[in-house]
Amino acid sequence: MERTNVVSLALIAALAVWSNRPAPAAEITILVNQGALSGVRDLAAGFEKASGHKVVIDFVGVPEQAEKINTDAPGDVVVNFMPAFEDLIKRNKVVGSVVEFARAGNGVAVKAGAPKPDISTAEGFKQAMLNAKSIGHSNAGTGPYNTRLFQKLGIYDQIKDKIKIIQGKPVAVAVADGEVEIGIQQTNVIQPVAGTQYLGPLPPDLIEYGHFGVAVRNVSKNQDVARELIKFMTSPEAAALLRKTAMEPPER
Repeated sequence: MERTNVVSLALIAALAVWSNRPAPAAEITILVNQGALSGVRDLAAGFEKASGHKVVIDFVGVPEQAEKINTDAPGDVVVNFMPAFEDLIKRNKVVGSVVEFARAGNGVAVKAGAPKPDISTAEGFKQAMLNAKSIGHSNAGTGPYNTRLFQKLGIYDQIKDKIKIIQGKPVAVAVADGEVEIGIQQTNVIQPVAGTQYLGPLPPDLIEYGHFGVAVRNVSKNQDVARELIKFMTSPEAAALLRKTAMEPPER
């Protein structure tokens, strides 16, 4: 009887130790395109350090991201521009709430060694556009904002023939290669790129922000950890990480 009691006590003690052990680390995957990649990289590293979980970043182009979502490819979290989530919600491709975690406006770059026009004011930016021999911007993400901007400044008709839409690579790469004299793209995408110099963001009175959201995918096998990650991405600690990558936390 005494031996039985000793064994029972030992088993109870072992179970107590096991039950108090931290949950095993999980591995979750974030599906993201170029628009928010820089911020997501630092946020993922911060979450790993804080939680002990591992985050895999599945970085793809916009068409590839859509294909993975449409075919229910494995993964846990998706990051995209806020408007893109309207369709994903309708098709039940995400579960729970979509949370805005970051925003970014456009910035300007020229080739390394080229003259650096002052774009810190609306008038300075306007003159830089009028003086440039060629202007490059994308037609995805915050790219379409530029057409509205040029129209707002009243210069679209004057410069439209020297605008080149850059596809398949960052705008700054086209600037570095000499395809265009001056380039405009999201602040976190246009810099830093070798062979270019960053002039800065658009003036505050001209800037228009792209807003980025995050949500749990319908195919996630680790929804609890995915939600922990999203909570971290909107925490005060995340704000400093976002600013480090030339993005900003959303206005609250």
